[in-house]
Amino acid sequence: MTSITNELETRFQQAFERAFGEAFSAIDPMIRAAQDARFGDYQSNVAMGLAKKIGDKPRSVAERIVANLSIDDICETPEIAGPGFINLRLKSTWLAEKISSIAIDEKLGLEPAREPMKIVVDYSGPNIAKQMHVGHLRSTIIGDTIARTLAFVGHQVIRQNHVGDWGTQFGMLIAYLFETFGTEAVNTGNLHISDIEAFYKQANEKFRSDEDFARRARQQVVELQAGDQNALRAWEVFRNESLKHCQEIYDRLGVMLNISDVRGESFYNEFLPGVVDELLNNHKVAVEDQGAVCIFLEGFKAKDDSPLPIIIRKSDGGYLYATTDLAALRYRVRELGAQRIIYVTDARQVLHFQQIFATAQKIGWDMNPATQQRASLEHVTFGSVLGEDGKPLKTRSGENVKLKDLLEEAVLRARSVVEQKNPELPEDQKRDIAGKVGIGAVKYADLSQNRTSDYTFSYDKMLAMEGNTAPYLMYAYARVKSIQRKGQINEKETSAGEKITIAHPAEAALAKKLLQFSEIIEEVVKNLRPNMITSYLFDLSQTFSGFYENCPVLKAEDDATRASRLLLCDLTAKTLKQGLALLGISTVEQM
Repeated sequence: MTSITNELETRFQQAFERAFGEAFSAIDPMIRAAQDARFGDYQSNVAMGLAKKIGDKPRSVAERIVANLSIDDICETPEIAGPGFINLRLKSTWLAEKISSIAIDEKLGLEPAREPMKIVVDYSGPNIAKQMHVGHLRSTIIGDTIARTLAFVGHQVIRQNHVGDWGTQFGMLIAYLFETFGTEAVNTGNLHISDIEAFYKQANEKFRSDEDFARRARQQVVELQAGDQNALRAWEVFRNESLKHCQEIYDRLGVMLNISDVRGESFYNEFLPGVVDELLNNHKVAVEDQGAVCIFLEGFKAKDDSPLPIIIRKSDGGYLYATTDLAALRYRVRELGAQRIIYVTDARQVLHFQQIFATAQKIGWDMNPATQQRASLEHVTFGSVLGEDGKPLKTRSGENVKLKDLLEEAVLRARSVVEQKNPELPEDQKRDIAGKVGIGAVKYADLSQNRTSDYTFSYDKMLAMEGNTAPYLMYAYARVKSIQRKGQINEKETSAGEKITIAHPAEAALAKKLLQFSEIIEEVVKNLRPNMITSYLFDLSQTFSGFYENCPVLKAEDDATRASRLLLCDLTAKTLKQGLALLGISTVEQM
């Protein structure tokens, strides 16, 4: 189903062709939702830009557009304001017809992607042998929301969890494991490290203080890379234990990542010599420099204006992140068939990915062999999570806050909110609501921010029942469901035979807001900013409050009006639930 914006754009482009000729038919009409209801529902200021191309006054251009605009089935007569703004007001009859049609649409009026794409979303990416901490939160939930939204539109989404499961730190861990449990312990299948991070700290401390142990650790790296069976089994122990801990966090967060999505650095290890050889000898973009293999690209300079290289092989023969990321990019385009690749990492990696993308584009590794078109390479960045002191969130001892602890605290605090609001609920229901509210609050507080900005973490703010928070929206959903239960809405009232009527301005306002859902989702698909969804859901809940205050539902003046308003309630509940689901947040029927 075409969104309002797309429908209006089509009508305007047809008017451009009639008024100015075919050459103008593809111009962006610049349709935007009006910020002030006094000026209508939608606006276009395209006349200002067109006037320069045509050589006429903006208002005169606007008049020519309106004269050729066939839109009377959707809008009242367009109004021209100021120098040439075109204001549009939707007709109540058209609104009623449109909103009735999406009331039974499981996609809520969203038009599926016309050309579904294979899209790789690279997110989360924790390091092995360490617990996930607050620094992993944003990549994990922003990436998950992006993946959910793209899949909802109809794209084939391939989730990739690029974990740090290879490198020199494993020599240290393996050497310490062998000293602690013995070499043969890895062959029994009964070796489990309950606190893998504590084990990592112990191994690291010995590595720093015992030179003989450090030497043995370095030798273990050599043996691991050479394929020694004991070393590989020990590596698997660390990897499996770490991934098990990660999966517990993913499950608690409601994030759609599992073991099949893990394709870490170790997966690409066998490809790295070939990557270097191809860059060095085939494409000749890499050169040897002081024993290392580097790529020097135009436009990348150090602070002293000297060339800034991408090192893909160190002088000792070791590989770096850049080598692995180039191998991963090539694999995703050639083997997975990606047409769009989205990397979700913090802003500190901007330069790294600029260099990786520039290299791939220079040598054609972004060319999809099936479509013979270049894959879109996109870096989704985000800021830091700050404490009340304005610095990156840490524990009192200065360590990163563990995600497990942060989530447990959120659920504990949410439980107290539930106890205050509904102390009479059964114990299992309190537990379920507290879990959903607590986790939802953490996720929503993050996703509601402009992702490129830092934000201050506050349990009190994120668990507040007022304002743009998860508890507020979850309560709004529960409130609508309560109205439905009291109204005994049934399948007949949500069937295709029932129609919504729009008579009151508050009904019209709610209908317009509900119809904007598809527009918001389309924008998020383009700009990958989840906070557009949170802002929309908050606006929708406030618009519904205005509707409920001004338009009696259960005590409506007649049965037809009651049924119509119950349908508006039903559609509001569905939209809130779907919008929160795209954020990975569960709803509750009662709070």
